[in-house]
Amino acid sequence: MAAFNLKINGKVQQVNVDPATPMLWVLRDHLNLVGTKYGCGIAQCGACTIHMGEVAMRSCQLPVSAVGEQAITTIEGLSEKGYHPVQQAWLEHDVAQCGYCQAGQIMNASALLKSNPNPTDAEIETAMNGNICRCATYLRIKAAIKTAAKSTAKS
Repeated sequence: MAAFNLKINGKVQQVNVDPATPMLWVLRDHLNLVGTKYGCGIAQCGACTIHMGEVAMRSCQLPVSAVGEQAITTIEGLSEKGYHPVQQAWLEHDVAQCGYCQAGQIMNASALLKSNPNPTDAEIETAMNGNICRCATYLRIKAAIKTAAKSTAKS
């Protein structure tokens, strides 16, 4: 066990865990941030996507010891009241069906738009590849990302 001071959603949180503990379990089991979901456990589905700095990462395979001083953002920290342009576009396009993958989808899409504010269809497809939606709302996801891109371009 080791003590880690982690900057999560703008606040410093201290946890005492095994250094190999995946961030997914630190978030869910130690900090009660349950918006980040467990999907596959092998970084293949994207349900556990968070931001480390401004980069989308799969938290199920990210050991807490690898975080260091980098800021972590979860779906809870993306926007306090759900006003992030991606979240708003998700509602506008009625993206979610079962909703299980949506936090990971939103976190991946918001990281994409941070690094590429005006992605092409092909860039969206490439960036979102690997974020699996069992309800297959991929066309609505792409439309929502395009709407969010337009919204962020205006601000």
